[in-house]
Amino acid sequence: MDAALPDPPAELAALAAALLALPPSLGPVRLVAVDGHAGSGKTTFTGRLAAALGGAPVVHLDDLATHGEPFGWTERLRAGVLEPLARGVAGRHPVYDWTARAFTAERAVPVAPVVLLEGVGAGRREVRPHLAALLWMELGPAAARARGQLRDGPELAEFWAGWSRAEDAHFAADPSRPHAALRVDGVTGRISGSTLSEPGGPVLTCDIIRI
Repeated sequence: MDAALPDPPAELAALAAALLALPPSLGPVRLVAVDGHAGSGKTTFTGRLAAALGGAPVVHLDDLATHGEPFGWTERLRAGVLEPLARGVAGRHPVYDWTARAFTAERAVPVAPVVLLEGVGAGRREVRPHLAALLWMELGPAAARARGQLRDGPELAEFWAGWSRAEDAHFAADPSRPHAALRVDGVTGRISGSTLSEPGGPVLTCDIIRI
């Protein structure tokens, strides 16, 4: 789990209202991605945003990634989540156990006004056409990795070294940050930006605090 962030209820309430006002992007669903470097605070922020949205479903990309394919989850996401939600029916995807190194469970993804997609690469080019909005956690890779390594301890140092190489290669080839409508400070939790837009669609202005 990512490090705790200060709670900004006013900003989150404004963001939740703005997201709900967007046109659906995937069948009846507004699919909203929260992307950023590993350790940047995505999981914590997404959990708080889900609560502000009244309990929005969250798809964690850590459940779809594997040791061997940290970014090879696009087909699992498409088949288990994107295609069912586009038809207006609940999705279901496998859940990877990082200790057992195998998919050992499944998780349902109900149809909801907003479904949150959280994880490194959530805003990748294969996913962006299906998004109502993309949020980026604003914390540099070095600071994010230092936080993650402190959280996970020295026993996972080798994993972090391999992950960092894979993450660097992914973002070099397919950066998400330039496409983000809003950015969230990974230290303070403050939200910067004043517009949300449907990809390829009109801009919606919302009253979110600027920094």
